[in-house]
Parts: sequence; C-alpha cells; structure tokens
Amino acid sequence: MLRSLVRAAANSKIQRWRVASTFHYSSKPTNFLKPDPRKPPAAADAVSDRQERLRLLAEDDKNPSLDVAPNGRPLFTSAPSLSSLSRQHASSYFKFTKEGLNSVLPEGLPMGMVTEFQESMRTALLVRQSFLDLRDNFRRVVDPPMWSSNAKGVKVRKQVVLDGPVSCGKSIALAMLVHWAREEGWLVFYVPRGKAWTHGGFFYRHPLTGLWDTPIQAAKVLEDFLKYNESYLKRLPCQIFDPIPLGEGAGVGWLKDVDSLAVTEGTMLYELVKTGIEDTHAAVGVVVRLRKELSLVKDMPVLIAIDQYNNWFTFSEYEEPVKIRSCRPIHARELTMVNAFRSMMHDDMMVGAFSHSTAVGKLRKDLPDVPVDARVMFPRYSLEEAETVCHYYLRQRLIRHEVFSEENWKKIYFLSNGNGTEMRGLLPHMLK
Repeated sequence: MLRSLVRAAANSKIQRWRVASTFHYSSKPTNFLKPDPRKPPAAADAVSDRQERLRLLAEDDKNPSLDVAPNGRPLFTSAPSLSSLSRQHASSYFKFTKEGLNSVLPEGLPMGMVTEFQESMRTALLVRQSFLDLRDNFRRVVDPPMWSSNAKGVKVRKQVVLDGPVSCGKSIALAMLVHWAREEGWLVFYVPRGKAWTHGGFFYRHPLTGLWDTPIQAAKVLEDFLKYNESYLKRLPCQIFDPIPLGEGAGVGWLKDVDSLAVTEGTMLYELVKTGIEDTHAAVGVVVRLRKELSLVKDMPVLIAIDQYNNWFTFSEYEEPVKIRSCRPIHARELTMVNAFRSMMHDDMMVGAFSHSTAVGKLRKDLPDVPVDARVMFPRYSLEEAETVCHYYLRQRLIRHEVFSEENWKKIYFLSNGNGTEMRGLLPHMLK
C-alpha cells in the first residue's frame, strides 16, 4: 500500500473568498486611507484615484435620479429577495448586503462574484433571465402543482449541468441559486471549489475500497457544510446505522484495534458531521455516509450544488508510483469523496457548474454518470443585458461620462462577444 504523501501546496489553507467589511471587497484587509510611502508613485496614485471614486460614489448614492437604466427603467430592482424576483425584474440589478452574503454563503464566494464587487464597488448583481429559469426549474421540482399552469411545454430537470463559454456567469448563477434555496429553507450542500477535492492535500489508497481517501479535504468539506446548516442538522436524525469504516488519519496513521465507527439509533446528523470534523480517521467515511443520508431527508428539500464540477471528470493532481521512476496519474473518479458525490444518476436535486478557468482537460459531450439531457447551456450577455451592464458601470464610475455612447459600448460588446469579464476590463478604456 502506498504510504500517505503530503504535498507542499496543501500546507496553506484553501483560500475562501468573502466580502470584506469595507467597500474594498478584497480577501485581505487593506487600508486605503493611509497610502504606504514605500509604494511607487503609480501605486500611490491608484490608491488616491480609488479614494476619490469612493467619495464620489458616496455622494451619488444620495441622488436616486442616477439609478436609471435604459429606456427609463429602474437600474436596481425593488424586490426584497431572490424569491420575489419575476420576469419583469430581468436585466436589472439586485442589491445584496455584505453581511447577508457572508451569512448565507459562508463557504465562500466564487471568484467572478468577488471581482465584480471589487471593480464595481457595490455588492449588486445583474438579474438574468437564465438565472430565473434555473431557479424556477427547481421551484417546479419541489411544487409541481403550483407551477404546472404556467409551465406548459417546460421540461423540469432534477439534475442540471451548467455549461457555456468562459466567463458567461455560471458560477455566479450557481451561488445565487444556493442563496435563494437557503432563503427558502432548503438544506443545501454547496461546494464552491470542486477542484479542491482533486488537488493538494494528504492522500492514500484505502485497503477496503481500493479508492483514494483525502482526509484533509473531507474535514474541510464537513466544516463548510456545518457553517450554515447546523440548526437543520440538529433536527435531522441519522437513518443509516451501519458502521462507518475508518481510515488513516492525516499525519497520525491508523488506529490500533479499531476499524469502524458505530452509529447508534437516535444519532443526529449534526453529531455525525461533528465526529467527522473532530476525528481525522472518520472524516472521509462520514462524507460518504452523509451523501447517502442526504438522499433520505424528507423533512425539507435538499439540493447538492457543485461548482467546478468539470474537475471531477478528468485526472486529479495525485499520482501513484508504479516503478522507481514512473507514476500513474489518479483519475478523479478514483477518489472516494468524488466517487460518492459525482453521479447524477439518482432522484435527488443536483446542479453542477463547469468552470473553464479551472479546466484541467477537455471533456467529451456525453459525461459518465450524468443524464443525457442534464446539460444546460448558459449564455453570454444578450444585447439588452449588456446595455444594462454598461449603464450600471457608468453609474458606478467605471466608465467616464464624456466618452460613453451607445456606439462605443456596442463596439465593446461585439468585440468581446458578450463576455462579461472582457467587457468589464475594456469599458474603462473606452475612447471618444
């Protein structure tokens, strides 16, 4: 049996992107009020420009007449929650609060969302019709009679794979879906960084299953799941009482004379998850058992949401020594946790989003363990959405008023082919 290996890249904790408490939405606190004299003049000028922009935006917030989208429509929706959004709110912006995002999405925010908040200096996101369609799909799954009259000819999917071009908003839509589901009182298992399950950390082959265990990742997954769902898990009892096989602990080896963890009747899911967090030998086994338990929960809707889902269909970072000078790459399906959660061939609600920015290999069109009709293509910005986005960036002073025109923003839209990231990068350089 291959002994456990510790990769240097895993010694540092997986970075979680959150919304900071100031208007500078960075992963690390930064003091903009006191420029560092050791910085080059250009960097100091950038800090000064940002301070001035923050000051002007604070003044703009006192003038509601600026919050106007094309054709006189409101730039920001008045809807109080994602649940209350309707088709009439499409192509408008929904305002979040920093505290609300950190509370509802404690696992962390997708990088695209963080960058959008940083550049625009406001925690607001575009309400896209593609997101509303995704949300309403799962609404129909949970309550078919309520939506049957308004959904003639609409195919309802319990399993969805969000695919589409680079930077078209898949990860943001998935995070918004999780936010909405948790507002509705659902139990959501959210993985914002699926790649972390296949890269870095401590790994070894379990002698009983033949699969590769990653106990460090397992403990982090359980910690993240507990952050928002603790109150729910304390009310949900375990329904499977088979012993959970133990594995090798990270850095502590195997337990002597103990190879399983007993689960007694009356044990709550909260206790099960806590055991996996506190006992490194049980972490992977608890994650696998949790997947089975989620399928048996009937007291509330359960949603499994996986970002960077494509990383589970190609090779991981891990390698198995075959000879003295050769190694065999280990496929993601050989990892115990991925093997437990990857399949969509079941009756549970599950959505996965492809992240082409973290792609580690080209995937075939028909994915194993995924229904043939599960893939949904997520579009780039439409012309109408792009128009709203450009007016929003103008409102947020990302674009200078003297150079803004319909002809100019359309040039950038067609140049970027509706790619949101490229548009945001090009718009500040708009010329007359």
